[in-house]
Amino acid sequence: MRIEDIIRGKGAGVVTIESAASVEQLVAVLGEHRIGAVIVSSDGLHIEGIVSERDVVRELGKQGASVLARQVSDIMTVNVHTCSLGDTLEETAQTMTYQRIRHLPVVVNGELHGVISIGDVVKNRIDQLLDERNHLLGYLHA
Repeated sequence: MRIEDIIRGKGAGVVTIESAASVEQLVAVLGEHRIGAVIVSSDGLHIEGIVSERDVVRELGKQGASVLARQVSDIMTVNVHTCSLGDTLEETAQTMTYQRIRHLPVVVNGELHGVISIGDVVKNRIDQLLDERNHLLGYLHA
């Protein structure tokens, strides 16, 4: 299975936020969309960074509630790992596991095309395993 299969199933919509937005606005966006990370982009196409719930919690621990008034650019990750539509589920899972990241932007021709979460990877891997199991059971009972 390839990343394009996952994007085809879940859609290519991506929630973004501008780097000048406040962390308080970020928290509202995360809650409104029930997501764990947001791509930082001023135009919705080019990735400037990524910011996650973990980033917010980490900074809350360091700075307290005052972090809510800071800008997203102050807490975002700028060296963003990405994947492409042609990458396999296994390659993506390996990247996410070894880099310890839960959200991976999908880039096509240098532009943001989607986001894959670790939940997407796990769900699709479970679906693959169930399909294999069902095929084997069908073979045994035939």
